[in-house]
Amino acid sequence: QVQLVESGGGLVQAGGSLRLSCAASGRTFSNYAMAWFRQAPGKERHFVAVISRNGGRAYFADSVAGRFTITRDNNKDTVDLQMNSLQPEDTAVYYCAAAYDRDYAAETYEYDYWGQGTQVTVSS
Repeated sequence: QVQLVESGGGLVQAGGSLRLSCAASGRTFSNYAMAWFRQAPGKERHFVAVISRNGGRAYFADSVAGRFTITRDNNKDTVDLQMNSLQPEDTAVYYCAAAYDRDYAAETYEYDYWGQGTQVTVSS
């Protein structure tokens, strides 16, 4: 079992930045690809970004590429999402997720564990 706890959400004006963090516990963190997804009200959960097990590769949804970065620290068992140039359409609950024995996954069903989510609201 892996426990994931997100933090860092909040309210920010358009053009601003936020940094989300996810702390993992329970299993060997470096065995998991780590990702962020988001879900806006009334919509499905969508892929945002994923980072490989050793942190060497990262992939982003087209909607956030160039604005968001994802990093991980396998010594601290954390994964962060730095979000810059935020826009109102980035408003959503952001979820951290872990996929065992993978370096890339973009579908929700590929993930084994999920955090409880953290709200990000971007005002115009």
